[in-house]
Amino acid sequence: MEIAVVGNSDFILGFRLAGVEMTVAAEDDASLTDAVTRLMADETVAILVIRGSDMGRLPERLQTELGESVRPTVVSIGGGEVGGVSMRDKIKRAVGVDLWK
Repeated sequence: MEIAVVGNSDFILGFRLAGVEMTVAAEDDASLTDAVTRLMADETVAILVIRGSDMGRLPERLQTELGESVRPTVVSIGGGEVGGVSMRDKIKRAVGVDLWK
């Protein structure tokens, strides 16, 4: 299972330095949408990391799909909750138990 990171080159650089191998640079809206769609369909991706501000650049349908996705689990950094679902709720859905209890 892989961690995948998508975003502009500045965003993914830190993840590359930390050892994340699956990074996709997407500078414009079209390439961002294409990259997210491909990574969502990739069965080896367990966690998809995306910048919160990039979430708003995606089509509404794709934003909804990301917010409801259990596999891969989508982690939005710097933009609050994804699709109105808190990180706690996403982990609870993915793992099956509330880890905060």
